[in-house]
Amino acid sequence: MGGSLTYPYGSTSAVRGHVLAALGVLKVASADQIRRWTCPGHKDSKGVRNACLDLAKHGLTLSEGHARDGQKLWGLTPLGIAAAAEVLGRPAADMGGNARGAARSGAPHAMSVNETVIALTGTQPVPTRPIARARPTAAAGIPADAAPPAAVPVVPPGFGSVASWATEVVHNLPSVSRTRPSVRTDAVLRAPEAGLPVLLVEVDRCTEAVDVLAAKFARYHEFFRVQVKDHSLAVAHGGQGVPLWQSYYPPTGRDGYPPVLVVFDPGTRLGEQALKNRMNGVLDLTRDHWSGTYKGFGTYGSERSDGYYEYGDAIPVLFTTLDRIQRSGPMAAVWWRCGHRSWENLTDALDNPKDFRAWHRREEERRKAQDARQRAERQAAADQGWDRPRVPAQPEPAPPAPLCQTCGGPRGGLSTDGPSASLPDGLNCASCRDADITPPPPLGLFKALFGRPDKDTPPRPPAGP
Repeated sequence: MGGSLTYPYGSTSAVRGHVLAALGVLKVASADQIRRWTCPGHKDSKGVRNACLDLAKHGLTLSEGHARDGQKLWGLTPLGIAAAAEVLGRPAADMGGNARGAARSGAPHAMSVNETVIALTGTQPVPTRPIARARPTAAAGIPADAAPPAAVPVVPPGFGSVASWATEVVHNLPSVSRTRPSVRTDAVLRAPEAGLPVLLVEVDRCTEAVDVLAAKFARYHEFFRVQVKDHSLAVAHGGQGVPLWQSYYPPTGRDGYPPVLVVFDPGTRLGEQALKNRMNGVLDLTRDHWSGTYKGFGTYGSERSDGYYEYGDAIPVLFTTLDRIQRSGPMAAVWWRCGHRSWENLTDALDNPKDFRAWHRREEERRKAQDARQRAERQAAADQGWDRPRVPAQPEPAPPAPLCQTCGGPRGGLSTDGPSASLPDGLNCASCRDADITPPPPLGLFKALFGRPDKDTPPRPPAGP
């Protein structure tokens, strides 16, 4: 395709926009990396190279060297950084530097970071619009059974887009000195549409000591723990200090700090066992930063204790390798979460299966099981009649005592065992029987002379008719 006076290499505006956006994020990259990240549907990298040359004619791009595999590396000039900020929709102050001079040594670390970003994004290829041509015939010198054009390559899907990434991000720590301590992150992904508000990515080429890589997590932990006064977030936090990292990124929606993904790219420098030893070494040295705090409690209806892990002050650390995500994609089970027991997909690896939610579910299950056992015991007692109230047996009531026919009192009465006691007759009490047999009192002298009966003496019955 022929060019014009403005763009003599014949590049299109779409491809030039892809080049500016890719170099604005990656800082330095090859034409093949730009194609695979932004327009993988193109047959080859010729269109991207032409776009880089056209932009270089206008002072927006430049090339200062080659990668170790021989590919030419491209970067942006200060004018190109401003143009890339316009394409990405970012302030020019957030674009960072231009990585000047990195290509002179082959930029091996930048190449690994680029490959990691490309693999995590998983840009799906879209075929370009074909140019209408006459149907080839054998007369035109092309056989009719010629092979069809190559199929569009299959790329494992990922998350985010070109605009979701930023590389070489510096997180400064508060300091009163002129040299402010900081931690530099290789790449940062913000893809809330994919459920990933923020991911921090570290690429390890396995060329430095294990303790040097582990020391970086101590600086991360120090940065995440810093509290600042932010008036825009004061209402949500009750006027208290807020974490400094939340002024950079939104909350993750999970307990703990933003996750850090460590992508190992050993190449041919390490074997499989040596790579495993390196991962285990980093895991052990960073245990204080990713492990949670255990909270133990007594269980419902049991003497055994149970608890959960609190991850409010922990950094989720995930391991993987570059060849794994290139082969299977970042959505497959290619992540190993420090503290977990197996390879998992990213969603499961970011989850905390031992947190308060898991303990609460176990406690509810124990409570339901205890209630079910109690209901079963009550039902069994009801079926056997054990739940009915038991009344002690009462003694038979004594028969009523016979009453005296004379006085109506108890027939037993008061009696003595003396010789003068009257014998029971079965009808009267002892007192009434004694009154019947007692002789009348003797008459007085006056009553005896004059024959006048005493008032208290009952009248005598007549002697005869």
